[in-house]
Amino acid sequence: MASGFFALFDDIAVLLDDVATLTKMATKQTAGILADDLAVNAEKASGFVSARELPVLWKITKGSFLNKLIILPAVFLLSAFFPVAIIPILLIGGLYLSYEGALKIYEYLFQKKEAKAEVKPEDLPAEEMAEYEKKKIKSAIIVDFILSIEIVIIALSTVLDKPLELQIGVVSTVAILATIGVYGIVALIVRMDDAGLKLISISKNKPGIVRSIGTGLVKTLPFVVKSLSVIGTLAMVLVAGGIFVHNIHLVHDHIKSLPELIPTILIEFGVGLVVGFAALLIAKLFVKIVKKKK
Repeated sequence: MASGFFALFDDIAVLLDDVATLTKMATKQTAGILADDLAVNAEKASGFVSARELPVLWKITKGSFLNKLIILPAVFLLSAFFPVAIIPILLIGGLYLSYEGALKIYEYLFQKKEAKAEVKPEDLPAEEMAEYEKKKIKSAIIVDFILSIEIVIIALSTVLDKPLELQIGVVSTVAILATIGVYGIVALIVRMDDAGLKLISISKNKPGIVRSIGTGLVKTLPFVVKSLSVIGTLAMVLVAGGIFVHNIHLVHDHIKSLPELIPTILIEFGVGLVVGFAALLIAKLFVKIVKKKK
């Protein structure tokens, strides 16, 4: 009996060791999408009143964990019984990301006056503020869902030739680490100003390195948030373009014929942008037709 227990523990130890080794490999493969995930979700989690930042971020984080609970079993089942469905799901997600990215670029280029006239979130009444939070949280969770599918599938692709228990262990670990890592960093970013004010308070407003760091954090936060908004939008288009380039053979073959001097990242961004604006145009035409009929 004792030898059986030791053998079981030995098997578990070997399994965990294999999972740890393969997880490192899978994490390297998903590093690019994780960086995009961070930029997109940091932008989605910003723009709230200071007191509401962490509660809102926690709701988005819980939504992200729920997304993983839905995605992981579904992807394992699809991979085992209906693998042809994975690519179409990825493409639908890419279409949504490219559309949302193109919409943000369009609004920035052609609706600046309207954007400037908008009321800031902190100036909204309590009821409207609650509605604003719900919409932004919902949008963040939808985008997280799409990016999570991409992360899970990329991680799975690195261990497709491994036994099922290793696939489950590796992909689940990557998914959990992605959520904790991304939203942990986002939490640090959105609380930069509070950390800066705390350091200024500790320094008792006397000149020195502590006060300088605190002042720097407070002054840097607005630029970080603005830059993340831009990076997040560009990241959505780039991720979408990557999905189309790597999963549509016709597009992939045409990309190969382009000069090698053009960086892959620019090609993927261009593809995502073209698809995004095409989807945006179709959506606007559809809305106009519906309005005319009404």
